[in-house]
Amino acid sequence: MDKQTLLAVLQVLKKYNLKDTELLLKKEAHVTEDEVKAEPSASGVTDVLAAYKSEGDPRRYESFYSSLKNFIEKSLDIHKCELSMVLYPVFVHMYLELVYNHHEQQAIQFFYKFSADQEWYYQEDLVQLATVTKAEHMAGNQLLDNFKGSKFTIRMSRDSYNHLKRHLLEQKLNILLTIIQDHLFIDVFDGVPRTKQQIDATAGGMCGEARREANKTKVLYGLLKEPEINITVEDEDEGQETDDKPKKKKAKKDSQLNKKQKHDPNAPQLTRIPLPEMTDQMKLEKARAFKEGLRRINLSAETLPSICFYTLLNSYHGVTSVDFCEDSSLMAAGFADSQIRVWTMTPNKLRAIKTSDDLNIIDKEADDVYERLMDDRTSVDCRLLCGHSGAVYATSFTPDRTQMVSCSEDGTIRLWSLLTWSNLVCYKGHNFPVWDVHFSPLGHYFVSCGHDRTARVWSTDHFQPLRIFSGHVADVDTVQFHPNCNYIATGSSDRTVCLWDLLNGNCVRVMTGHKAPIYSLIFSPCGRYLASAGADKNVLIWDLANGDLISQLKGHKDTIFSLCFSRGGALLASGGLDNIVRLWNFSKLLEDHENESTVFVFFFYRNESSAYEIMSYPTKSTPILSLHFTRRNLLLATGPFKGNS
Repeated sequence: MDKQTLLAVLQVLKKYNLKDTELLLKKEAHVTEDEVKAEPSASGVTDVLAAYKSEGDPRRYESFYSSLKNFIEKSLDIHKCELSMVLYPVFVHMYLELVYNHHEQQAIQFFYKFSADQEWYYQEDLVQLATVTKAEHMAGNQLLDNFKGSKFTIRMSRDSYNHLKRHLLEQKLNILLTIIQDHLFIDVFDGVPRTKQQIDATAGGMCGEARREANKTKVLYGLLKEPEINITVEDEDEGQETDDKPKKKKAKKDSQLNKKQKHDPNAPQLTRIPLPEMTDQMKLEKARAFKEGLRRINLSAETLPSICFYTLLNSYHGVTSVDFCEDSSLMAAGFADSQIRVWTMTPNKLRAIKTSDDLNIIDKEADDVYERLMDDRTSVDCRLLCGHSGAVYATSFTPDRTQMVSCSEDGTIRLWSLLTWSNLVCYKGHNFPVWDVHFSPLGHYFVSCGHDRTARVWSTDHFQPLRIFSGHVADVDTVQFHPNCNYIATGSSDRTVCLWDLLNGNCVRVMTGHKAPIYSLIFSPCGRYLASAGADKNVLIWDLANGDLISQLKGHKDTIFSLCFSRGGALLASGGLDNIVRLWNFSKLLEDHENESTVFVFFFYRNESSAYEIMSYPTKSTPILSLHFTRRNLLLATGPFKGNS
């Protein structure tokens, strides 16, 4: 926190008579009473904006910026790429200084003279900045809030930094020097200056690049040790009839279910966070998943999956989200009219639980008690759930398919029972629309994110959030639970991907490189890698061990809304508004990455993403909203048919 902001905070504490907090902050920040008194009292917004107060001649701003630009253009090629990253934040802050000091005409002239020179991925931000032409417009502007609230981060080699600093001091460019010192954070490193490809790989964030110290914490990305499942399963092969007489189905314990796993040094302890106790139903699901996994097709570039596409008709402007349950037996779709529809994807119908009178007469000790609870008279193929008062933006099933959560434009999250087909709980905590929600792989916990720039972790037995993750400077558009349940990943309109520790709420990874909002995230089955995609039409692959970008997959022509790894992680599927499902060879990508000695962003100039694209599957006129690999590696895809419009 800079001194100007610190004094503003102390003024607010003094105004509201929070003496203890004020004294503690003064002590920790080593601020004297005289310094506080010397700071004029004003509103919080004015205090922060006062950093833009300048007595400089407005006519010199153009010449100073032109001087900086000319200096960078004449610099050696080895320094030019790094130094050019300073131009955008300096341009923005010089413009805001002119506006704040009521030099409107000079500000407009300055903006239109140099705005076209900025990088293409900042042009959308500059359109928003162009609306700020008077000091009164500065309050409440999101882009301005980001620039005044945090320093713009730029990674730069020590040689390039010294070259820049020497020029500013020798030419006495005080305005530029002040802006760089007050509003920029130059993350200086020792080594060779970065190339244009390396800079473009990590540039694009609203607040610049991720600081190196943000990715120093060790991430326990390994998978949890599977609990022992002592459960009886039926072997279907032994139940087949012969010519002589039918064989009885022989129940036996599956020894493979209880094979001891090797200890993973990167896996967290089972007791690191409180995990829900595994119910009998969950154990049964684990056993079923394992048995189906034995019959799974091992996919590769030579063995591609079959694709089953579900098209939603007469719903192009109505469908807002689609989701499949883990075992692929249910599909839920959220609609703009606030309704949710749940379909069965198997011959088994959707049944409701019996009435209380009927439940009193069933044998609760029977082995098939679950079947006895369900009322066959209520069997249908589709169920309608009503309760939200705005568009439903996401749904997520529990692993045992007994419950589902949904989030909506109305700012609420609702927990639904799939036994009674009714709303159980309405969670209120977000102040604005909630964009995404996901259950953890073990159930019990779920995570949400929204327009209020936060992500929140909830549990089904509490109506208040257990953790609030705050740090993004724009909408948090998508969220995903890590396979080991100890971390969550968030993707935001500020063009950053963050990884958060569920134990303490800390941000342990900040990854920059996207040039537009991020709408989809997916962890690899092994837990080490994270794929992200969004409006910039690219799929980025991150290594969570160090936070590095290892590949950028290009090919889509429009926004990407869905990503999914195959079971086993050999392939990655992506789909979006360009009406195409693309398959990428993820196992080959990792093999090339591990064999390459230079691991930093080598794909951008050593390999093309087309080398990893295996196949593309276009639809007739249907954007892809959801992708899902079944337990046997059949790829399910779905979207609304949009016709010829």
